[in-house]
Amino acid sequence: MGIKKSNLEDNFKQPVVSRKVRLIPRLDIKGSNLIKGVQLEGLRIIGDPNTFAKKYYEEGADELLYIDSVASLYGRNSLKELIIKASKEVFIPITVGGGIRTVDDAKEILRNGADKIAINTAVVKNPKLILDLVDKFGSSTIVLSIEAKQISINKWEVYIEGGREKTGIDVMDWVRKTIKMGVGEILLTSVDREGTRKGYDINLTKSVTDISDVPVIASGGMGKNSDIVSVVFEGKADAVSMADVIHYNRLNLKQIRETIIKNKIVTRRISD
Repeated sequence: MGIKKSNLEDNFKQPVVSRKVRLIPRLDIKGSNLIKGVQLEGLRIIGDPNTFAKKYYEEGADELLYIDSVASLYGRNSLKELIIKASKEVFIPITVGGGIRTVDDAKEILRNGADKIAINTAVVKNPKLILDLVDKFGSSTIVLSIEAKQISINKWEVYIEGGREKTGIDVMDWVRKTIKMGVGEILLTSVDREGTRKGYDINLTKSVTDISDVPVIASGGMGKNSDIVSVVFEGKADAVSMADVIHYNRLNLKQIRETIIKNKIVTRRISD
């Protein structure tokens, strides 16, 4: 039986979600600036990413996600200095993605303060890279980033290059294949919902969590507190990523956490 969205924030009859759901601010970076767009386009400069990262850490974020949004244009990840600084100021796991094309690229990012790497374009073009990364760093370090666009009812296509290029790959087929290859987590971004504040794509998220035995991070679309409650209860997400809603102070992490705790969702930092 589905959850009535109008009652989500005051719904005390729902069962406790026993898995520890993580709150993960997403920081999309261009050069040295934090940026934000809609459906991964029309990017606007917001400010200094590490200022926001420190704020989110102090507000209780469980992890941070740094994505180099223009890395594919230059063929490299340029977040080294930002990550070195961030790792000295925040003491929660940091995942870094964008422009990681080789084992050496990953090694460089991890050596400079990242705890995990997120991979998309390079492994779509060369799936064997997943095996090489897992062999070198272990599954728990490798996050598969999927940029998904809906192409028909209950069907989504994998996109690459910051959501700009089609691949012809079915998202569910890609999830099954890459889990078998050893990825330890999935960052699932709905390109259709990203930056729109219309809520997470629940159907997409649940379709992936139903076939995944690794944690799934829902990303793209958060506009209000109840969106997280929906994607956790209905979409079965293990973690939630948010950007616009906190970058522009529409909500803060304290408010978000209070709402999900009220809805009997167990969270990581409060629970540990």
